[in-house]
Amino acid sequence: MAFTEKLLLVPPPVQAGGRHVKRYHVTADPRGIDPEVERAAYALLPDLLPPPDGTPPASFVVLHRGGDTGAYLNVYSWVWDNVLHFAGAAAGQPVLGCPDTDPTHFVRLDRSLIGCVWELPPIQHERDAWVRHLLAPDRPDLAAYLADSLPAGTTGTTTPASTPGTTTVTGERA
Repeated sequence: MAFTEKLLLVPPPVQAGGRHVKRYHVTADPRGIDPEVERAAYALLPDLLPPPDGTPPASFVVLHRGGDTGAYLNVYSWVWDNVLHFAGAAAGQPVLGCPDTDPTHFVRLDRSLIGCVWELPPIQHERDAWVRHLLAPDRPDLAAYLADSLPAGTTGTTTPASTPGTTTVTGERA
């Protein structure tokens, strides 16, 4: 199976359910995610957010338009000061319990899936940004966290491999 990275788009944050929500969009389409799919996904967003618990009210989402009929909304929210809460929804993917192949008909997922290979890169960035701006400083800075997003580009990065003398480059094996 050939592997190809997808595009990573970074729209501005929004507010939903009393939370600041950073956004990442993943797609192979250079035009981005269809506005109808985006509207349908974000209409469900407030239902996927946890209640406030005293942690700065911040979340991030990964909206992914698959290469077939599927669309996926992964919602990650900071709770208990340093824990990442997950809730997800899918549309157009009957194998996940969707009633049809309509990519705008989102339903909440009840499976313990947290994301595919194209949806995972924002998690590492967001973890590091949360530590950098809210946990490590003497004074937590939610505004700095909200301004610190993974840059738009592709879902892959150049990363040193754990084995000395080898390097893995996006989409290739060393």
